[in-house]
Amino acid sequence: MTLTPVSPESAVDDDPRRYEHLTTIRLEDPEAVARAANSRRRHPGVKAGRQNFIVAADHPARGALAVGSDPVAMADRRQLLDRLQIVLANPAVDGVLASPDIMDDLLLLGALDGKLVFGSMNRGGLSGLVNEFDDRFTGHTAAALKALGADGGKMLTRICLGDPDTVVTLEATARAIDSLAERKLIAMVEPFLSVRENGRVRNDLTPNAVIKSIAIAEGLGSTSAYTWMKLPVVAEMERVMAATTMPTVLLGGDPDGSQDEVFATWGAALALPGVRGLTVGRTLLYPADGDVAGAVATAASLLHHTTEIPE
Repeated sequence: MTLTPVSPESAVDDDPRRYEHLTTIRLEDPEAVARAANSRRRHPGVKAGRQNFIVAADHPARGALAVGSDPVAMADRRQLLDRLQIVLANPAVDGVLASPDIMDDLLLLGALDGKLVFGSMNRGGLSGLVNEFDDRFTGHTAAALKALGADGGKMLTRICLGDPDTVVTLEATARAIDSLAERKLIAMVEPFLSVRENGRVRNDLTPNAVIKSIAIAEGLGSTSAYTWMKLPVVAEMERVMAATTMPTVLLGGDPDGSQDEVFATWGAALALPGVRGLTVGRTLLYPADGDVAGAVATAASLLHHTTEIPE
């Protein structure tokens, strides 16, 4: 996939110094981040009758900068913030999932008023790292998320049956789930069965593999009361969703195929019981045609909202 720049009608600004004030604030007044978090208007809370739309922006913290054929598409922080502000300006977008650095930028920009906020907790399994499956928790902690007034934390949980580091990640994930639950915060768990092939990690996206990853992940921690699943859209999603009773958001993943094809698969999966929304990053932030606002509007149109809360 070849990327084009953000379309002119969607652009925030092209001044190369447009975010210099963030550097100044961080230099002279670092406590401004905490003040911005404390004064932020909170989201009214998740409801069964409304599917949630969350934009994901935690890829760079794991060294995963590529989108399509561009290996450094997400490297320019100014462009990433431009795109995030376009997405978050759409009232249909309910919130953000971000690493601490990006979260702090968005708080200082005042872009998170009324939004759901999820912190990215484990970014230690760097893309291409020799021990990538030892995915240590190097990002947000549960205590930090509580202090920020966040709604929860997300953890990537890749399970490689042939790698001993997997058990370390599973144990750390269980502890994180408990730590979040103690604070009544959501644990958004993103499980995969994964393998290493020719030095690269590949997630197994066959239905049986996704189902097995769910079975393992939903049993982590001493309680599942606050646990959500974050799952890829794969074949046989009806059978996949039958594997859990936990609230589930769909993972957009790296764009594969045409945008229309991707949106069609999302639309079908969003109609299934238990699916509570979308958590999408690169597909919407870096659409091939550059029209971020248009991609967000199309994705938002797929969500299901009802006027009455089901019993």
